[in-house]
Amino acid sequence: MKIRREDSARTRERLIAAASEVFAEKDYSIATIAEICERAEANVAAVNYHFGDKETLYREAWRNAFRTSVQARPADGGVSDNAPPEERLRGMVVAVLGRITDESNKEFFIVLRELASPTGLLDEVMETELLPMHQRMETVVHELLGPRSSRTQVQFCTISIINQCVSAIFARNSERPGGNDNKAFPPKIDDVDAYAEHVVQFSLGGIRAILDKALREYKRP
Repeated sequence: MKIRREDSARTRERLIAAASEVFAEKDYSIATIAEICERAEANVAAVNYHFGDKETLYREAWRNAFRTSVQARPADGGVSDNAPPEERLRGMVVAVLGRITDESNKEFFIVLRELASPTGLLDEVMETELLPMHQRMETVVHELLGPRSSRTQVQFCTISIINQCVSAIFARNSERPGGNDNKAFPPKIDDVDAYAEHVVQFSLGGIRAILDKALREYKRP
């Protein structure tokens, strides 16, 4: 009985791993259970048994890819909650960029395909997993902006920081046709650490500019 349970668990793991690969390579509508099962060396009955349907497997494949990525690179970047907000922001940026530029990470490729051909199937699971990270960054941004900052200012700054990180997925270190001179792609980011520091300094500079503007307006007669 124990051996059967272990075999079943391994089959489930293989299916999730194979599904992550296939959904990262192909749109949901094109990806097939047959191909996933072939890669996982499992049968269709195993998919029905463990997941029930393709939709559930899709969600679980992304969730597993996301959690595996975060486990390897914690969202706080290893920075203590007691550290200054500038250092906590740096940790978050380093963590996000580390995940995005990891060639073995499937979560971002799945998301890109979902954005290109929306199914709506990942909306709930992505909100559940990503919202805590977003709120954590908003907390840090709010600290940097100060107690007088508006909700809109915090939201805009947070979105700006995240977008600087996410755009790096289009400039990963993977090979692209025509090399780095191919104008269809942005220049490759060869030094992720240097880019992370740039994002932090650029963002802190923007936040300081917002603070300076608010101070001038506050002092205006």
